[in-house]
Amino acid sequence: MTLRLGDEAPDFVAESTQGKIKFHEWIGDGWAILFSHPKDFTPVCTTELGYLAGLKSEFDKRNCKILGLSVDPVEDHQRWAKDIEETQGHALNYPLIGDTDLKVAKLYDMIHPNACDDARSRTAVDNATVRSVFIVGPDKKIKVMLTYPMSTGRNFDEILRTLDSCQLTAAYQVATPVNWHMGEDVIIVPVVSDADAKRSFPEGWKAPKPYMRIVHQSQLKH
Repeated sequence: MTLRLGDEAPDFVAESTQGKIKFHEWIGDGWAILFSHPKDFTPVCTTELGYLAGLKSEFDKRNCKILGLSVDPVEDHQRWAKDIEETQGHALNYPLIGDTDLKVAKLYDMIHPNACDDARSRTAVDNATVRSVFIVGPDKKIKVMLTYPMSTGRNFDEILRTLDSCQLTAAYQVATPVNWHMGEDVIIVPVVSDADAKRSFPEGWKAPKPYMRIVHQSQLKH
């Protein structure tokens, strides 16, 4: 199954470290991050899970839930959680799915569709493609898809920044420029005519080129 931006995020039911998850129901009317790992007790993933646990309050402020996935059983996740807290200084504070039959990994095209379903016989190398991040909106549509190689730890500060952009641009007819952070200038999208832009931005905008209409985020009306 090939997923694209704008597709509905596939729904699923899975066991996790916080009980059974019915994905769409669990998301509710907020946002969600679904991110995957190749295997428990792997070093890079240990650092990622711990760091994200430390960032959870920032995602909470943005009404965004966090859901992790690894192909090992939930009972292995519970043992791994102790290592994560010990080495990273943050206890696991969001659910981690046990995907032993690779059902969710395959549903989200995170792994080869012909991959063996016996998770315990698989190594981290076998599961190398299971290193994906999905941001899902309240409409259950996929807003962001990222895939990393297993040798590169993910930048969750960047994922938080991307979430900020997604939420802002979903609420207003603007786009965010390179290296944007919350509170900085944004760009009026081309589909908005100058006449409509004048109504939305009566203070005007900077236009180094006719197609580049720049306003400060503070000009966005709530």
